[in-house]
Amino acid sequence: MQHRTGHDSTHSVDPITLEVIWHGLISITNQIDANIKRTAFSPYIYEYNDFAVGLLDADGQLIAQCTGGMPPFVADSVGAAVRDGLTIYGADRLAHGDMVLCNHAAVQGQHLNNTVMYTPIRCGDAAPTSGADRERDRLIGFFAINVHWIDIGGAVPHSTDIFMEGLQLRSIKLVSKGEPIEEVYRLIADNTRQPTELLGDIAAQLAGCLLGRNLTVALAEKYGVSTFLRTLGLVLDRSEGAARAFIRAIPDGVYNAETFLDDDRAGGEALPIRVRVIVKGDELTVDYSDMADQVRGPINSGFFGGGQTTARVAFKYLIGAGEPANEGMFRPLKLILPPGKILSADATAPMGNYSTPFPTVIDTVIKALAPALPERVPGGHFGTHSGIRFHGRRADGSFFGTHDSGHGGWGACATHDGAGPFRTMAHGDTRIIPLELQEAVLPIRFEEFSLREDSGGAGTFRGGLGFRKVYRVLAPCMVQTNLDRTKFPPWGVRSGGDAKPGRFTLVEAATGKRRPIDKENDLMLKPGDLVCVETGGGGGYGPAAERTLDAIQRDVDAGYVSPAAAQRDYGVTIGADGKARRGGQSG
Repeated sequence: MQHRTGHDSTHSVDPITLEVIWHGLISITNQIDANIKRTAFSPYIYEYNDFAVGLLDADGQLIAQCTGGMPPFVADSVGAAVRDGLTIYGADRLAHGDMVLCNHAAVQGQHLNNTVMYTPIRCGDAAPTSGADRERDRLIGFFAINVHWIDIGGAVPHSTDIFMEGLQLRSIKLVSKGEPIEEVYRLIADNTRQPTELLGDIAAQLAGCLLGRNLTVALAEKYGVSTFLRTLGLVLDRSEGAARAFIRAIPDGVYNAETFLDDDRAGGEALPIRVRVIVKGDELTVDYSDMADQVRGPINSGFFGGGQTTARVAFKYLIGAGEPANEGMFRPLKLILPPGKILSADATAPMGNYSTPFPTVIDTVIKALAPALPERVPGGHFGTHSGIRFHGRRADGSFFGTHDSGHGGWGACATHDGAGPFRTMAHGDTRIIPLELQEAVLPIRFEEFSLREDSGGAGTFRGGLGFRKVYRVLAPCMVQTNLDRTKFPPWGVRSGGDAKPGRFTLVEAATGKRRPIDKENDLMLKPGDLVCVETGGGGGYGPAAERTLDAIQRDVDAGYVSPAAAQRDYGVTIGADGKARRGGQSG
């Protein structure tokens, strides 16, 4: 692709101006992030944060992103959507005021709810009648926001092909030169069960694109287009340099790891997740050649939305938070991924639960590098969505639907206990929807919300804890669940203990009977039934025998570790006085 960013290597930018522009761009994406939370209609957006904001250059390369966005959205579904639009329309037909939509599986390779909206950023909208005006109408980038649209029709997420999953939009304009295209709005409104919430979220998404575009134009024109574009090139080069320096510190070699998913969501056997990481000089290659093949269940994803995304998120996790994520950082990251794998499925494959493998895949890439980075690689995290969705009809006949998901424990590392409960490595800053809000708008009530005792793996440093959340349904409804890693618990490292996996339990109100819920699709619930969600913990780090007595005492006092587990895992007895003792010594 011909580059349109016009990076001029002869044009210098002083360091202060570079930092001001660069942090200004990050600030813009964060401002739009905050605005969307204030203006969206769906709790899935304004509380759960299932969206991401990105600024891209004129070639569709990621330049900046909001600090709390969903990692799989900006690495790299937003870029894939913009590049597809450039291929279809060409830069000249993407005019000031256009708004383009894309959720197409062949482009982004994720489930169809993830819909990118973007608008071109041009420095001015004057007709190019002179040389000066041509410069002012120059395409300098795109402002893009990927939002999980709450409902786009379709049958169920547990589909057998992509055509069951809802409305597909491949690089079509919602707005043309500032004028809404009413036919497209009608098409969307007629293909959702929740038009009020969805159209409200779309309005917030569109307003975010407009304001992000305008703020970026103001910044570019304040410092000059040439300086602005040169800064973009320097930022990418600087991030690339930092990434290459990090890779050079890793011993050259070929590193392998294998983990498993419980199944393929279609009655199959355990699904192997095999990863090879090749480090050579200042380049790191993630090789997915031995990854599981595309499956019948809806847990497939495409090359960009699956394979590239998971490799990038794992790579960024290893590098750490010191450098921002952008296209420059990923230049030394290479990917080997044949077509037809679970992370490079064809465009007709079912993708309703596309991200189910992501936490485990990311965890496995990191696990592979444990021999090379023993002080940096933690124990495995709980690594599953622990998702639960209730849907049905209210007494007035209106449809309700909500998706809640679990936060669990992360693995311990060489310096401290595991964190959590947090979302998975594939989720970023997605939040717990407040219980009070859910009770106010849905026919459910919460009976318990607590940390899950003994869920973290034992070790010199203990794994993070999962939680326990108990729902009581107040009206007939259906429930769907999304849980994995129940058969293959989060692993400990360097002799640390494994964590407890997650589990879901149904308690029937009429009989009191308890039974496990395992990846159920549309299980009917009756008023009064209880659904208990218990999320997994994180793996431990180092031998449990080397954990300090003071740390064990604190865990027992806080309820993180039970007296029985303290004795079983650490050889520590809790006396009648509540004090921990090891080998006859008082705590």
